[in-house]
Amino acid sequence: MSCRDLIIRAALLVNLAISLSAQTTGSAPQQSTPVQPCADLAKADPVQLNAVKRIFVESFGEDPISKEMQSMIVSSLVGTRRFVVTENRLRADAILKGVALERTSQEVHAYGEGTAVGSAGGGHSASLSGTNGNISGSSSGGFVAHSLGINDSSLNTETVNEARVAVRLVNSDGDVIWTTTQESKGAKYKGASADVADMCVKQLLRDMAKSESNAPPATSTTTTSGSK
Repeated sequence: MSCRDLIIRAALLVNLAISLSAQTTGSAPQQSTPVQPCADLAKADPVQLNAVKRIFVESFGEDPISKEMQSMIVSSLVGTRRFVVTENRLRADAILKGVALERTSQEVHAYGEGTAVGSAGGGHSASLSGTNGNISGSSSGGFVAHSLGINDSSLNTETVNEARVAVRLVNSDGDVIWTTTQESKGAKYKGASADVADMCVKQLLRDMAKSESNAPPATSTTTTSGSK
């Protein structure tokens, strides 16, 4: 037997001994623990959100639509009387950043309806008689037909103005503490840009109110003095 065969046989014997030892002790092969997904660390801190009182609104862009949307957001924030809008970036509790989009389209509405009514009538009568070789006859007839049709159709074009905006609040460390995306085709007494700006600010107020209600109550320390 060659040296190579001896090495192979020795390795087989070692593996067999390890298997027999595992069966004797009843140990099961170790299984790897599945990796758990990471927890969501991007949730806004309600303490930071509720602490926002002074907001700096960053430029949305240099185009007319972005400038108009930025002005609408500023007006809506000031109108709440809860926030102070500042133009001093260093004094702000948070910075509001956003992107605005406004689009105008044409919608065609067509309508058509038709009604038709018809009537018809007819009649005929005839007689024939003869006496002493004389023949006489008579004939009568008639026919009446009526038809009436009504067609109603309309075609009009409507201009639709749609606005969409995505905004976010960023604290002094650069962390996003709140975000929302809103879109509107206009309200009854306001255009799409003004309506979508109001929707963003109202959503901010709702989220802040929800954070306040879910915030843990503040703990108070009571000191009791004992009698000597």
